Amino acid sequence: MIDKQDIININKEFDNGNLINKSSLEFALSSLRHSKDWVKQLSYLVRAILIDHVFEEGNKRTASALMMAIIEEHKLGYDPYKIDKIIIEILKKNINDITKIRRMIKDAIR
Repeated sequence: MIDKQDIININKEFDNGNLINKSSLEFALSSLRHSKDWVKQLSYLVRAILIDHVFEEGNKRTASALMMAIIEEHKLGYDPYKIDKIIIEILKKNINDITKIRRMIKDAIR
């Protein structure tokens, strides 16, 4: 699975990779060990990046790129417009419920 440096590298594609909420990212990464459900694991990471603002800049783009990369890693298709809508909805409604985020991500997968 993905590690902290992988996520920082994704952020560096959009900004400088400066973590401002390291503990939230570490909590999300530690949660990955408690579930074999990769969509749930992804949900923890997306929530940390978007809601807890893990990076100084580029959180939305990082979360979006992370979702697409992990979905592609599982050799599945996705609707990029739904990925964008997920990001916007999570932020607008301040959604932090992992089950709801998981459901939203599953809905974007073809």
